[in-house]
Amino acid sequence: MTTESQSGAPLPVAGIVIAVVSSFINGSTFVLQKKGILRSRDRGGSYLTDVVWWSGTVSMIVGQIGNFLAYNVAPAVIVTPLGALGVLFGAVLASQILKEHLNILGKLGCVLCCCGSVMLIIHAPKAETVTTRLELEERLSDPVFVLYALLVVLLLVILIVWIAPAYGKSNVMVYVAICSLLGSFTVPSSKGLGLAAQDVFGDAPPSSDALALFLGLLATLAVSILIQFFFINKALESFSSNMFEAIYYVTFTSTVILASALLFKEWTALTMMDSLAMLCGLTTVCVGVVLLRISQEALITWKTKTD
Repeated sequence: MTTESQSGAPLPVAGIVIAVVSSFINGSTFVLQKKGILRSRDRGGSYLTDVVWWSGTVSMIVGQIGNFLAYNVAPAVIVTPLGALGVLFGAVLASQILKEHLNILGKLGCVLCCCGSVMLIIHAPKAETVTTRLELEERLSDPVFVLYALLVVLLLVILIVWIAPAYGKSNVMVYVAICSLLGSFTVPSSKGLGLAAQDVFGDAPPSSDALALFLGLLATLAVSILIQFFFINKALESFSSNMFEAIYYVTFTSTVILASALLFKEWTALTMMDSLAMLCGLTTVCVGVVLLRISQEALITWKTKTD
């Protein structure tokens, strides 16, 4: 399902709708899991036995499935920034369920997230640059992307093996960095699986190359999601859900857009004006997310100005 944008290019409405719904579902994930962790902590048991925590986990699974579908019908540079709507919904939900304060700064952050998301939808590339498995295989073997992937793996090993055990519980950026860097694999894998599946599950018998690529991408996606899932819950045990989600969104979006730009080169379809508008929209969203983060600790008071 598509419609015409102002520039005359088809707008992937189906992908945008799925991305928005998935963002709202994902926005409830951290709140429900955090609530389950707090409930189990009060009871002195494990959160693995808490029904609220499991509802958050199911929401995460449903949201990931929605993201998978969205990434296969719309460019990643449209889908990923729309996750800001999940941050917005999560902040509102956390203020109701977890009683985390949402003051005027937080509300302004919500408005900026919405405005930035609209700008991104309007100016993002409307067409895919990689549409077949053979094109995907060629992009995956690109030396620049291979070097980037190796660098990410090296950073993940250092963070998980050495830094996380020592500083994870005292510095939220450790868990955020791990989960965000894994986005460099989850999003391209989700998008690549859709392309490889066309050959694997098509009418003709699949080639060995197509099957190998499909299984490789599936394994990469599964491992990345499981590691993310583990460290997200580690973060929620020690930090505010709003604080983690807000910082996580900014860093995750940045790494995903970088990985997608290197692999799919979706930015090449943008004009200079659209590129500038995309950067402004992304900046607006990030500022909104930062305001949501600041609102958790800021105390706003209104004073009458006197001479």
